[in-house]
Amino acid sequence: MPEADQGALMQWEEVYKRGLLTFWILLKLSQREMYAYEMGASIADMSQGTINVDDNSIYRALKRFSEAGWVSSDLRPSESGPARRYFSLTSSGQTLLAGFIERNLMVFQDAPVVEAINQVIARRNEENGNE
Repeated sequence: MPEADQGALMQWEEVYKRGLLTFWILLKLSQREMYAYEMGASIADMSQGTINVDDNSIYRALKRFSEAGWVSSDLRPSESGPARRYFSLTSSGQTLLAGFIERNLMVFQDAPVVEAINQVIARRNEENGNE
């Protein structure tokens, strides 16, 4: 890939990833309650290393989500230090997450979209001699 295109791809991915932070946090909280510090590693793991987020971004997002009513939290004692604030998804947050998934992610399972994506990958592989 030409260097200019590589730069454009990196810029596009950065915008894309920032926009998906809400999705990844709410998705993790739909699975179980979590405290903020553990979310970064958990998101990186689930996203197969494509999303690496700093703790400050997670804390800022959780504050916004709490104010919006998408998450709730409670402070719990910890065996290994100060108390931890655990976050959980509210019913409003669950509804928001499901709506986002249905409107923006499920489209990638539709046959015409899957076919178009596979064609793009196949053309790239043919161009690179990786048939």
